[in-house]
Amino acid sequence: MNGPEKIARLRIALKDVEPEIWRRVEVPLGMNLKSLHDVIQAAFGWQDYHLFEFLVGERRYGIPDPEWNDEREVAQAKLTKLEALVAEGIDGFDYSYDFGDNWEHAIAVEAIIDADPTAKYPRFVDGARRAPPEDVGGFPGYCAFLDAIANKRHPEHKNLLKWHGGPYDPDHFDLFELRLRLGAIAKRRYAGKAAYAKRKSKS
Repeated sequence: MNGPEKIARLRIALKDVEPEIWRRVEVPLGMNLKSLHDVIQAAFGWQDYHLFEFLVGERRYGIPDPEWNDEREVAQAKLTKLEALVAEGIDGFDYSYDFGDNWEHAIAVEAIIDADPTAKYPRFVDGARRAPPEDVGGFPGYCAFLDAIANKRHPEHKNLLKWHGGPYDPDHFDLFELRLRLGAIAKRRYAGKAAYAKRKSKS
């Protein structure tokens, strides 16, 4: 008889940003890195407009591009599972999103636990502060954006509020939207598991 599903508790933090922007999530240990990318996008409010990459030691995982394979080898993220990394003793690795703005995240594997049978995964645990807007220009652009929106007399104040689509509070993120997006991933995962179990029962 199979035991309870294993869950990885991850702490994910944006590098080089103070005060720290971070999230703690719980994900299935059997999740592949492409699905983990989807979780990070949901947890930080990114919109998945750009390329991504995981860096584990010297190994890179993402979406391979034949035009770049000679210069940098990138393995398929969807073919590598988190449990394979944990089995190697890896308890931390990096994730980069948007090679233009270059948002780098540090991922720490805090614990491996048994799944709560009443919960659906992935799920949000806690976190702090809102992630930068998409296409803000990386860390320098983000700092300039924060300065402008905090000062009504700043010459770019109105333009940047309009560009963003409204007010921006760096200290608060949309918890409802975060849980909604993670919940959608969890629903797709459970629907897939149910369909697989149904097919297996008929075979």
